[in-house]
Amino acid sequence: MFNKNKNIDVEESHGNTTAGGNAAFHNYLNDFADIEDPLERRRLALEKIDENPFGWQQVRTIIIAGVGFLTDSYDVFAINLGVAMLSFVFWQGSIPSSTETLLKVSTSVGTVIGQVGFGILADVFGRKKIYGLELVVMIVCTVLQCTLGAAPGVNFVAVLTFYRIVMGIGIGGDYPLSSIISSEFATTKWRGAIMGAVFANQAFGQIAAGIVAMVLIAAYKSQLIDANTGAECGPACRLACDQMWRILVGFGAIPGVACLYFRLTIPESPRYALDVDMQFEVAPINSTLDEKHETDVHYSDRSQMTLEAAHQVSEAPQKKEASWKDFWHHFGQWKYGKILLGTAGSWFALDVAFYGLSLNSAVILQTIGYASSKNVYWKLYNSAAGNLILICAGSLPGYWFSVFTIDIVGRKPIQMMGFVILTALFCIIGFAYHKIGDHGLLGLYILCQFFCNFGPNVTTFIVPGEVFPTRYRSTAHGISAAAGKIGAIIAQTALGTLINHNCARDGKAKNCWLPHVMEIFALFMLLGCITTCFIPETKRMTLEEISEKYHDEVNPSNYASYTTVSASSSTREEVV
Repeated sequence: MFNKNKNIDVEESHGNTTAGGNAAFHNYLNDFADIEDPLERRRLALEKIDENPFGWQQVRTIIIAGVGFLTDSYDVFAINLGVAMLSFVFWQGSIPSSTETLLKVSTSVGTVIGQVGFGILADVFGRKKIYGLELVVMIVCTVLQCTLGAAPGVNFVAVLTFYRIVMGIGIGGDYPLSSIISSEFATTKWRGAIMGAVFANQAFGQIAAGIVAMVLIAAYKSQLIDANTGAECGPACRLACDQMWRILVGFGAIPGVACLYFRLTIPESPRYALDVDMQFEVAPINSTLDEKHETDVHYSDRSQMTLEAAHQVSEAPQKKEASWKDFWHHFGQWKYGKILLGTAGSWFALDVAFYGLSLNSAVILQTIGYASSKNVYWKLYNSAAGNLILICAGSLPGYWFSVFTIDIVGRKPIQMMGFVILTALFCIIGFAYHKIGDHGLLGLYILCQFFCNFGPNVTTFIVPGEVFPTRYRSTAHGISAAAGKIGAIIAQTALGTLINHNCARDGKAKNCWLPHVMEIFALFMLLGCITTCFIPETKRMTLEEISEKYHDEVNPSNYASYTTVSASSSTREEVV
């Protein structure tokens, strides 16, 4: 882990110089490589991180970490538009609903696996060894999707679904990794804003997908405009649609390729390197302090530990080693477990409604004049343009309202406010659906998008990256994020099918049960209000202060002047 020479760009390391350069994240440990005492080096490095002013260093962090979320949202939004293009290639414009749902939900299934899997790996092997692998998975699967073709012995939908599941694993891995790395390298004063800005790249990804789609559709207009129905989409039209969806999906690999080098060359997080990798503990003190022989603390000739100081160290709680047994023991206690329940439960409740909002999108697009047309060109163009307008109207400003206020107002107040307002909005949509009119529905839809993002969609990402101990921060974040994606899957499958519940049997119009689905979403928002009560406020607190206050964790730096012991060696160090 350490390197004798002071070159920070080498991969093998000895002495006090750690591997990893400053290209993406600054290597704070190497700033204090001349300090022999590892706990003092830790204290100085964390102090420098926590007190750094906001500047180019933080902007660089936001860009490198945010690329994953830009790619994530681009891929998800692109497939929504790409499925419409695919429908003209294989199904004359009318794709089976089961196939459409499968292609859209497959990424979420892989995301759940990636969030939990990569979350655990980052705690077991470290942030540096894992970060970048999730981006490799996303890039490779994106390219493979673009080259996939139909054949007599190959089911196109099945193979595409497989690639999207694997790509989802990479997307899922980016959630815990980018969150905790941003958190552990962020200055305390603006940590929430930095993490929020990383997550806000989702909006830019959606906008990028919409713009790329519109450019492609305009470029192929001559091949599409003459097809007034799916049945009229001839060989030239199908060829254009086939090329468009491949280019659209393929563009998602470009941001990842551009930032891959910077992720693969990051330094290890100082918190992981010295809190987990080397496991420094406060040494236990022998109760017989006046005996000069065989005590647990060795006195040096240069200083003597006072009796009072020795008792302070001896009474300090001991740091536990990371293990599954300790994980379940720790979170099995209500005072700790309720925090994980709060982060996971809040994310689950939010994503049910957040992804379920798309159930209203067809009605909303009709209201703003971007309803689907039978003409192939206008159907594709209106879908891309209309969704782009809705994102810019509601989602984009919501993200950045959170970024600019979260370190001033706090995480918990913003999350609670969002859930309360969303509960009210979904109740209005559900119970007054046929009274508010199209324009009223449009306004409420935009408000829902706004308060999802200026509310729990951003805070449910930030809080799990701050509120857990270093040794389990990634695992707990991955579990919380996976709970959210499970909620998204439920919204896209189970609740999505309810909107037409008994409509045909009762002779009612399509989407007749949509108001009741909105009422169900209101219930989930109310559940989010309850789970939010379980999370603590973390505004303007260092990660060590959070772990000490809410998880009774030892901060080794507090006892650095006494004595320390390394888990890699049973020999205790002398007090200096």
